[in-house]
Amino acid sequence: MTEQATMSKHLYLALATGFSALGGLLFGYDTGVISGAILFIRHQFMLSTFQVEMVISAVLFGAVGGASCAGYLADRMGRRKLLLWIALLFTLASLGSALAVNATWLIASRVLVGLAIGVSSMVTPLYIAEISPAASRGMLVSLNQLAITIGIVASYFVDYSLASTGDWRWMIGLGVFPAAIFGLGMAFLPESPRWLFKNGHEEKALQVLTFIHGPLIAQEEIEDIHKHVKMPRATLVQSMTPWVKRALVIGIGLAIFQQMTGINTVIYYAPMIFEFAGIDTASTAILATSIIGIVNVLATFVALWLLDRLGRRPLLLVGLAGMILSLAFLGASFHFSYFENHLGWLTLSTLILYVVSFAVSLGPIFWLLISEIYPLSIRGRAMSIATIANWLANLAVALTFLTLIDHLGPASTFWLYGAVGVVAWIFSYFLVPETKKMTLEQIEAKWNQ
Repeated sequence: MTEQATMSKHLYLALATGFSALGGLLFGYDTGVISGAILFIRHQFMLSTFQVEMVISAVLFGAVGGASCAGYLADRMGRRKLLLWIALLFTLASLGSALAVNATWLIASRVLVGLAIGVSSMVTPLYIAEISPAASRGMLVSLNQLAITIGIVASYFVDYSLASTGDWRWMIGLGVFPAAIFGLGMAFLPESPRWLFKNGHEEKALQVLTFIHGPLIAQEEIEDIHKHVKMPRATLVQSMTPWVKRALVIGIGLAIFQQMTGINTVIYYAPMIFEFAGIDTASTAILATSIIGIVNVLATFVALWLLDRLGRRPLLLVGLAGMILSLAFLGASFHFSYFENHLGWLTLSTLILYVVSFAVSLGPIFWLLISEIYPLSIRGRAMSIATIANWLANLAVALTFLTLIDHLGPASTFWLYGAVGVVAWIFSYFLVPETKKMTLEQIEAKWNQ
């Protein structure tokens, strides 16, 4: 392959992963922006604690619905075409949320935002995994997680810049612009070669693989895909071999642990957590939250560099250990009166450690592994099941965090999340496999021995 062809290949792959990862950016922006906006929405609409939880959790109700149908739609319509429709839904739902005149309207609009998030959260990593070369798949799929963190930190900065005016409508409505770019970008990208092959478009699949990976690798991959796609088609239930069952357990388990260790209490409620710690102005609380967001982005860059070098398992186990320790320290900071005069700084420091640990472990690795460990014949449906579990756990955490704080107090609440982290570490140590530098077909063949 000539040097020019190699550069074209890398540029095309970068554009394909970059534009598709905008689905992750929208995921991050639309989930993160409410953390600052809710400080003003709750006063304008005079919301109770339960209503605050409902406004925040409305996205999650929609996301569960989106995840429920994402696998079927991705297999039926194709990955690219579905993401095009989701870009349109993101645009319309963000605009509807910004124009809300009461809590009911806002909740309904945010359910539609959640529907788009639920679909894109599954289909974006699936699409990237199916077009990526094995040697760099970990990094490329995890660009979606990086985009999520960038979306979150962008939402925090938007919240902070508008905090002095309290204009929550602009905070939410600015999500329209990346949604439009997402749709325009996807319009020029190819369909997943594995979906094309699976649906009888073998020549188109080979063309896409050749353009992205070059003729030699493309031919090798098309032969591997041929071996697996030409096997008799089966339903999810018929495919329940022991290794598929194990893969489903791993996907569902990591989905639940990613949320039940409390990450989205930080994403959704960080300004309130800082208020609990004695930071009494909205601008300062949002600024402290923005620092957390920046750290999340930087740590995710580190994860991108390490995933295909160190592997999935080492990062997952080390990161989970860091999450457990930081949650233990965070609970202790709230529990012991000795720390009362320094609670704000201690809260910020421990949350930084917690977010760094998450960003190099459960953050990217859950989404990466569920795009890798399932056979092509059921990949969309199996990923959909894991994604549904993830959003249901996310919903449970979002709906119960303030209630747990009211009944248990901050210290016991964070210790509870830390205890879940201990279970997650044990689960990961005994069950989670290593998949670095293996093609999707090699992973399937190894598990199916």
